[in-house]
Formats: sequence, C-alpha cells, structure tokens
Amino acid sequence: MMRCLPVKDNRTPQTTTINRCTLALMNPNDRDILIDLRRIIRAVNLEGKRVEKTYGVSIPQYLALSHLNQAPGFKASMKDLREALQLNPSTVTGIVQRLERGGYAARLPRTDDRRKSMIVLTEQGAAVVRENPQILHRKLLERLQKLNETDYERLRSAFREIIGFLDVDSVDASPIVTSEAVIPPSK
Repeated sequence: MMRCLPVKDNRTPQTTTINRCTLALMNPNDRDILIDLRRIIRAVNLEGKRVEKTYGVSIPQYLALSHLNQAPGFKASMKDLREALQLNPSTVTGIVQRLERGGYAARLPRTDDRRKSMIVLTEQGAAVVRENPQILHRKLLERLQKLNETDYERLRSAFREIIGFLDVDSVDASPIVTSEAVIPPSK
C-alpha cells in the first residue's frame, strides 16, 4: 500500500494542505514501473520531435505519406487513410490539412463525386518517403519478431493489463508508435 504525506500546495493564493504521493514514498517496484512507463512516453515524444525536425513531418504524417506512396496511383481517399492509420476521422483530417499546407500532399476532387476528394502524394511528399526515416516503431517491430511465442504473449498480456489499469481502452491508436493520440472526452 502506498503512503501519502500531507504537503503544502503553494500554487493557490491561500495555502491549502493536500495529499500528494511522492515517488520517494512509493513501493520501489511501483516507482520503477511508473519510471519505465514515463521513459517509454518520453522516448516516443523525443522520437516524434526528432522526425519532425529532421524531415518536416510528424510520424503520423510520415505514415500517411508512406501509405500514399504505396497506394495505386499514389492516391487514397480519406477513408482509406483512416483505415490504414487506425485513427478517427477528425485526426486524419488534421493530418491531411497539415500535409497540404506543407506541400506534401494535395486534394483532388473525385470525378464520380465532386463532394469527395482523393488525397494525392506530391513530389515533395515522395521525397520525404524516399529519405525513409528510421522511426522507433521499426526497431520495436524487429525486436518483437524475435521473441518466442511465450515471451510475446507475456508482453502482450502485460500491456493489456496496463491499458486496463489506465482505463485507456477507448483511445484511438494506430499500429505505430507516436505521441499523437486522441483521447475522447470523459463521460
């Protein structure tokens, strides 16, 4: 059981006493798990910043470009991108808008239904894909593929438990490592 000590909170005009649990008071095993989780989150954030600084696009934007690069005619519908990235429509719309603003992709009206458009890879977008940034999830996939089935299932089970502990089952997530996730409002 974690012990908490009352401490002064000086962030408000009137000083109030609140219960705050510090890392120093936690069970060492709990503290290590929280530190490891924070290390993963930090690595993902740093990787996203590195890719964006080096290539001018975020990891989800790069993955959208990569999907367009592999799509027939270098184009896809918003629905195709949404399914490929496993993100909600508003998130994909934001990704596409930023790609358009940067000149990495363009929207072309569909000939059969002008209300809909196709997202097309531009030469600038193709150049980013050709540079082929090595992103964190590739390293993770290589290591996951080397695990034996027992270790793989144990790791998968541990992640499912953590997801359950954090109650984040409903967070949209693509099969990529990125810090750009959409957390739905609490009900």
